[in-house]
Amino acid sequence: MAQMYYDNDADPSIISGTRVAIIGYGSQGHAHALNLSDSGVKVRVALRPGSSSGDKAWASGLEVLSVPEAVKWADLIMFLAPDTVQKEIYENEVAPHLRPGQTLGFAHGFNIRFGEIVPPEDVAVIMIAPKGPGHLVRRTYEEGGGVPSLVAVANDPQGNGHALALSYAWGIGSTKAGVLDTTFAEETETDLFGEQVVLCGGLSELIVAGFTTLVEAGYQPESAYFECLHEMKLIVDLLYENGLAGMWFSVSETAEYGGLTRGPRIVNEATRAEMRRILAEIQDGSFARELIDEMAAGRPRFNQLRQQAKDQSVEQVGATLRTMMPFLSTKSKLTEVSGG
Repeated sequence: MAQMYYDNDADPSIISGTRVAIIGYGSQGHAHALNLSDSGVKVRVALRPGSSSGDKAWASGLEVLSVPEAVKWADLIMFLAPDTVQKEIYENEVAPHLRPGQTLGFAHGFNIRFGEIVPPEDVAVIMIAPKGPGHLVRRTYEEGGGVPSLVAVANDPQGNGHALALSYAWGIGSTKAGVLDTTFAEETETDLFGEQVVLCGGLSELIVAGFTTLVEAGYQPESAYFECLHEMKLIVDLLYENGLAGMWFSVSETAEYGGLTRGPRIVNEATRAEMRRILAEIQDGSFARELIDEMAAGRPRFNQLRQQAKDQSVEQVGATLRTMMPFLSTKSKLTEVSGG
């Protein structure tokens, strides 16, 4: 059984005595900065000049500095800008101003795991990775709770990296929910695999395939949408609250028997073989190189795939149906905060 850390395992005085620069004020950045500030931590938000996020940070009561200014001021520099821009920020605006004894922090291990960022040996490298989006990290903190986090230490010249990571996790509320030790490699590889195979890639393709199968068989698109997408939340809530066994217990016996007997025909050995191939691409760095090259080329394939996803029939049907559900109106307004 893995060891979990909670409030009593963290020393709040460590992070309270640490000057923290948050690079980026997007989904995770705004949540970490605000939670740490509310926990009594000295925080500065590091943004590039002219960033649209600057006004939002100032309006929230946070001081904004340029990245070089923040690096010179800080003891801990926390990278919360998007993975794809971290290397450029590090090389141009962070590395020239680093000094021995500082700490670099990350909420995802991508750039350390794949060698895009290679810090000097006299700088500590830690990770605090909340297992939830930034708006949830902020909301649960405001409600008196927290989102579970993973912590890791890649380099620890001062010998206090783990204690600092736990204290930071306390500062954003995660020790109220539980904190688990990991490594940069494990966090990165499992996170990418989960996103690609299950949570984002696998789930969305399953929904679209189910919707399309029903529509092509002559069923109403609206009925197909309700069965294959809308009701997904009900099942996910059951899984989140009670696990697989709790979900099976809560659905009808017809659904349980049908799912247990037909599910393995959908996710079969061929599917699992493809999962293993995807995992291998993550482990050997193939996916990371593909992503980095795609971004460097101006995102041509990414933009095309994104537009194709928006143009799918299930999206057009869903957009209409959701306007008929007023109870969704307050939750469906997605707000995007620039990553800085």
